[in-house]
Amino acid sequence: VQLVESGGGLVRPGGSLRLSCATSGFTFSYYWMYWVRQAPGKGRERVATLYTGGGSTYYATSVKGRFQISSISGDNRENTVYLQMNSLKPEDTAMYYCAADGRELGGLIRTLGVIKEHYFEFWGQGTQVTVS
Repeated sequence: VQLVESGGGLVRPGGSLRLSCATSGFTFSYYWMYWVRQAPGKGRERVATLYTGGGSTYYATSVKGRFQISSISGDNRENTVYLQMNSLKPEDTAMYYCAADGRELGGLIRTLGVIKEHYFEFWGQGTQVTVS
């Protein structure tokens, strides 16, 4: 199983980036896909969630209206999750991770108040986004 993020970089405030998470090795069609970020010196934050089996989405209040999660899949193409980030702010600076799980983990995350890698079946290596 692989989750490989890309698309991070340095961008000016107000700019845009599109992150990609290329996946392989699991049945993409029935998974909850997550984008999680961690800013320097801060805890992890669930940014966005997408259920590939039905299209349900979640956005953190801090990114709602600016970020959009989507996915593309098919027999002859790599299954990929995207995070389109618009109107970026300095406070969006963080390492962004892609994660996948067969469960919707929002309730668990709210209850425990922290995000750990082991909550998820699969976790990527991350891509850095710097807004400055």
